[in-house]
Amino acid sequence: MLRDQLVELLQPVVVDLGYELWELEYAARSGGGLLRLYIDSPQGITVEDCERVSRAVSEAMDANDPISAHYTLEVSSPGLDRVLRTADHFARFSGERVKVEMSALVNGRKRFAGLLTGVSGGEIVLEVDGGIVKLPIDGIHKARVAPET
Repeated sequence: MLRDQLVELLQPVVVDLGYELWELEYAARSGGGLLRLYIDSPQGITVEDCERVSRAVSEAMDANDPISAHYTLEVSSPGLDRVLRTADHFARFSGERVKVEMSALVNGRKRFAGLLTGVSGGEIVLEVDGGIVKLPIDGIHKARVAPET
């Protein structure tokens, strides 16, 4: 899968610069694709950080050419409503409100919003509508932190 190849190529580049590759998205589009990287660090992310990573990623992409078509590269911070994909992501945001969309029905529904109370055995634990729901991480289509406004 192209996404996995891109993560394998670019994660070391980002880590070597002192950042975490939080998420990577690639969408092929007519007229050119979009490669979007979200980076993070304990100190937060500045525009200069994004520029630094963009230059290094561009060099790695030019040297390895994993995407033959024209594409646009965007580098930014994951933001307050960041995507959650891995067990580590979910563990880091335990205690926060999240929105989760499952790939298949769980308890008769696909969408859940609630308090993320933990991660255990490949599942996230949510407090939803006064009850507890366990959702398998590998069955999650998409999940985001849902900061209260």
